[in-house]
Amino acid sequence: MKYKKYFRKTSLKQRDIGKKFLEEIASMKPKNFLEIGVFHGVTARNVCELLYNIHQDDFKYIGLDLFGESSESKGEIIPNTKFNNPLKKIYFKYILRQDPYSLLAVTSLLKRFKKNTLLIKGNSNNLLKKMDMSKIDYVFLDGGHAYETVKNDLNYSKLVLENNGTILCDDYNLSYAPGIKKAIDEFIENNDVKSEILFDRFVKIRKS
Repeated sequence: MKYKKYFRKTSLKQRDIGKKFLEEIASMKPKNFLEIGVFHGVTARNVCELLYNIHQDDFKYIGLDLFGESSESKGEIIPNTKFNNPLKKIYFKYILRQDPYSLLAVTSLLKRFKKNTLLIKGNSNNLLKKMDMSKIDYVFLDGGHAYETVKNDLNYSKLVLENNGTILCDDYNLSYAPGIKKAIDEFIENNDVKSEILFDRFVKIRKS
């Protein structure tokens, strides 16, 4: 399946990373997918398209994000949500009249799959500890980039591994966010898991 950009910002567009990402998801065939860090919703839409192709309506996508709210996490890196392309600026500001990073805009992008999707606005540090993770079989971790946030996201997602699920962490070697690698390395070292670096970007974690 080709990774589509939907006229929005996405970090998975270079070097066919988006296509490789979808191939990885397809290989595991998850039915209950959690994305931590939705951004403009491009990955969310691509994942929903893929899971629909595999399972038809028998899948669930859950997305957590701040959706424009400021982060209270210390040392957090705020993503750049502004477009460089002036046509995209005009399209969203004057035609759609939406902030593409907002909950409204991402909900609109996913409206075809509204029966299968749940978007939750808030900080993952607070949201994950309240969630029932027992049915989640795949977590795509691409939320906060601060060490403590990644550490907490991984610890709260640990039950997914116990249920034979998968955690895929993005931005493992991101030079300006070394806390990501530190938190992932510590989690792998301190838990009975196996890991694999994919495409020089992701770390795939599963139960040993």
